Amino acid sequence: MDIATKLEILADAAKYDVACTSSGVNRSAKKGELGNTIDAGICHSFTADGRCITLLKVLMTNACIYNCAYCVNRAENEVRRAVFKPRELADLTIGFYRRNYIEGLFLSSGVIKSPDYTTELMICTLSILRNEYKFRGYIHAKAVPGTSPELVEQLGHLADRMSVNMELPSRQSLALLAPDKSKQNIIAPMRQIKNSIAEDRDTRALMRRNTTYYSQAPIARKARAFAPAGQSTQMIIGATPESDYQILALSSALYRTLSLKRVFFSAYLPVNADKRLPNASVQLNREHRLYQADWLMRFYKFDATELIDEAHPFLDPELDPKANWALNNLDIFPVEVNTTNLETLLRVPGIGPRGARNIIRARRSTCLREPELRKLGIAFKRARYFITCAGKYQGCDAEFNPNALRAKLAAPINGGKHGSRSAKVAPGQMSIFDLRPQAKTEAQPAFSTRLDLPNAQSGKIETSTVSSLPGWGA
Repeated sequence: MDIATKLEILADAAKYDVACTSSGVNRSAKKGELGNTIDAGICHSFTADGRCITLLKVLMTNACIYNCAYCVNRAENEVRRAVFKPRELADLTIGFYRRNYIEGLFLSSGVIKSPDYTTELMICTLSILRNEYKFRGYIHAKAVPGTSPELVEQLGHLADRMSVNMELPSRQSLALLAPDKSKQNIIAPMRQIKNSIAEDRDTRALMRRNTTYYSQAPIARKARAFAPAGQSTQMIIGATPESDYQILALSSALYRTLSLKRVFFSAYLPVNADKRLPNASVQLNREHRLYQADWLMRFYKFDATELIDEAHPFLDPELDPKANWALNNLDIFPVEVNTTNLETLLRVPGIGPRGARNIIRARRSTCLREPELRKLGIAFKRARYFITCAGKYQGCDAEFNPNALRAKLAAPINGGKHGSRSAKVAPGQMSIFDLRPQAKTEAQPAFSTRLDLPNAQSGKIETSTVSSLPGWGA
């Protein structure tokens, strides 16, 4: 099987993994080395549901010894299988990078032979990129549950970000739909990654404090940091009966106990016929509301129990979680923007972290009213119902009660397509093969998916319990 065919199979098989994000790493270019990374990421296109993509997202292999009910690549499915050799994938990545098609690599994999064997293939690939090609771009690597700690350690020193997919929101659901996987095999590498990141950071800080550099002495080359962009995870939403309350409680516990950078949610999409699974896919509006709630927990200092509770276990599909919280706590509103503190400003719908900080700075020199707030980037259309400016209430077009304000703030998502980008979204996942021109010209040489690569050979490799997680206890 040629490289172009492998790429077509394995890039398509990777589309169900949504855990792509900005790099979170700043690394400048160096003479003699290839690429750089900035923490904001460089985004080129959007998937059909609005996610921004920037990386070559591909699997090492879609062959798998596991038989997870929800996975298109499960062992019993009759699909085309392919395996990249480490040299093939490394050369392919560099070829695309030099053509400016990609900014980095997102590498996941099915489990071929064993978790350790699969991880060894990934380590060999990343070793070629980092050590042979001197590639300094962003790499996100998936750690395979059940991998030995020694291999996880090696992988972490080659990747910028690591992730281990929790797959499902509870231990019971995991046992039902993915019986080959276990809670311990998933949690153990997540715990190890967290501890290794902390140890590496502390060691480097200590070295900086205790090291004196002399002009006549050469500075030793620093060892590569362990996953400097942190770790993330992903779980499928809607394949099992867990509520939004259970999902957000688990997410909150993951942020608190394992120091995750991000929890990704993937709306269930039926790709297999299995009696254990629902027949219909989950609408993206539920996924969208979960992301909004997750954002509030990470950047707005909300607790999961403030947004949702057991009595009302699902997020309101008509209101974003922040507006819904405000309507349930009208007794603290309206607030005076010229005097209230930062924490309260963050609770006002339409005011984000940047806007709140801008208000704090601006009001030191002037009295803020509607024109000033609009210039500061406040979503005044929503915020006006919850604020006063110099003692004057701004939401005079609606009565100050939950029903009237709800009518003003309700904003259905319409299947995930909303806002100014709704008309710009591509009708499906982009393919690297769409980059090929229809005809070859002298001014614009045709793109070859084979990339004129040499025959690649496989390289030689240099060689807890978490009871606090809701739904994942013993």
